[in-house]
Amino acid sequence: MGTQTATPTAAFDPALVEAAGRSKAWPFEEAKKIIARIEKRGVPEGGVLFETGYGPSGLPHIGTFGEVSRTTMVRHAFHVLTGGSVPTRLLCFSDDMDGMRKVPDNVPNQELLRSHLGQPLTKVPDPFGSHDSFGHHNNARLRAFLDHFGFDYEFASATDYYARGLLDEKLLVMLERYDDVMAIMLPTLREERRKTYSPFLPVHPGTGVVMQVPVEERNVASGTIVWTDPDTGARFETPVTGGHAKAQWKPDWALRWAALGVAYEMSGKDHIDNVKTSGKICKVLGGEPPEGFNYELFLDEEGEKISKSRGNGLTIDEWLAYASPESLSLFMYAKPKTAKRLFFDVIPKNVDEYFTYLSAYGRQDLDAQIANPVWHIHSGTPPAVDLPVPFAMLLNLVSASHAHDRATLWGFISRYAPGVTAETHPKLDELAGYAIRYYEDRVRPYKVFKTPDETELAALAALRDKLAGLPKDADSEAIQNAVLDVARSIPRYQDTKKLGPDGGPGVSVEWFSALYQLLLGQERGPRFGSFVALYGLDETVAMIDAALAGRLGRG
Repeated sequence: MGTQTATPTAAFDPALVEAAGRSKAWPFEEAKKIIARIEKRGVPEGGVLFETGYGPSGLPHIGTFGEVSRTTMVRHAFHVLTGGSVPTRLLCFSDDMDGMRKVPDNVPNQELLRSHLGQPLTKVPDPFGSHDSFGHHNNARLRAFLDHFGFDYEFASATDYYARGLLDEKLLVMLERYDDVMAIMLPTLREERRKTYSPFLPVHPGTGVVMQVPVEERNVASGTIVWTDPDTGARFETPVTGGHAKAQWKPDWALRWAALGVAYEMSGKDHIDNVKTSGKICKVLGGEPPEGFNYELFLDEEGEKISKSRGNGLTIDEWLAYASPESLSLFMYAKPKTAKRLFFDVIPKNVDEYFTYLSAYGRQDLDAQIANPVWHIHSGTPPAVDLPVPFAMLLNLVSASHAHDRATLWGFISRYAPGVTAETHPKLDELAGYAIRYYEDRVRPYKVFKTPDETELAALAALRDKLAGLPKDADSEAIQNAVLDVARSIPRYQDTKKLGPDGGPGVSVEWFSALYQLLLGQERGPRFGSFVALYGLDETVAMIDAALAGRLGRG
């Protein structure tokens, strides 16, 4: 089910490389920044490093998917622009040495966790009892999450990197240039915080707690800091290397960039100032801040910023209950620098847009193909999929037929598209399952059927008779024309700004809005002629009869 594949290492077709150079698609624009970087600084030993960060105090969420997915798109674009000649790595870095500041609400054994507050997450017992620590448990969940989507990445643990000394060289530079780091950090802090701030967080040798204490002395020659336990008054001298201390998060970000040579890392718009601060510290440590951009944050249905603590957003599990990962990848690809509403109603739209892009791909020239989102979603090799019935149409078919299983739904589909079966079109079968689940959970509980007034009753009766008089094999175009003919004779549904085929007034959207509300119990719907062709003339006539008798919406 993965949407992101490992980037190929073979050379790319020169025509593709040339087209990529012309493209204005945002992953290519981002990749060009990295190319300019290596043209100036050279290709780092080991290749170009892309990074994403993860705080393992909680479980992976939809933002984690977005960041890794978008970074993967930029990485693949870079491969194409360089003709596959420059090796790259994607490092997913877990900040698992952070002290646990509070006990999450959604885990068992709360008392067990409370007794370990302040300790590194990789030292806190696993409340689920399945891993060495809470940090290891959440890291395993992260890796399973990334593997589930087929991402090509390397996993890194802060605890491991600190303990193995992979950050020691730059930690000693930070100790040496302590005053320069403080000069950058202190103006960004509240006055009260400045009194106790230190870029180093020593790990208490007795309790194992990651200490938030001021540094009283620093000994560059020995690579140590001196600090006092505020509870006992005991003084300690702690090495800043070997995992005996870690950096505060902004200096820690800069430390990774400088120590590992990170070339690209993106982050949310709320981190713009933090990126600047960490970039300055990175330069103090002798590194060059990575390229990247700040993506916009997601909004809820009301346009409010999504907050994990408020629970006003859409989780990745909720999205994937009703649609495929490819549709979520499309949502992440589209306009990353624009704030977008992330709620249930966007799912069907993204599903159908994904298949619209996929359908168009095979008919496009090379320039259009690499501007097509599916090229980036599938790392240059989108699948060929035939989808004779759009997802929105499936939803409306479920709504009208009250289908509770795929077999019922396939009865309509096979009649509409002879020869199309669940076996020949597995992706359509998958969508049928999603449509049933989405309807049951997100549509059915909120359906409200409009009670027809006299004009609407007469219009429905006329439509019923018109459809009943059509040949049984009438196609969607003939049905649509019949539906329009009924409306043209009713003043309420005439649109004088449009011309009908006989030169008279056209049909207003109010007609179709009325049909959706009267027959489907919703504000919007599909092209009505196509819907009737799929659902069936006899079935639609019966549905109209039920509406005329006031039986729709009962049970």
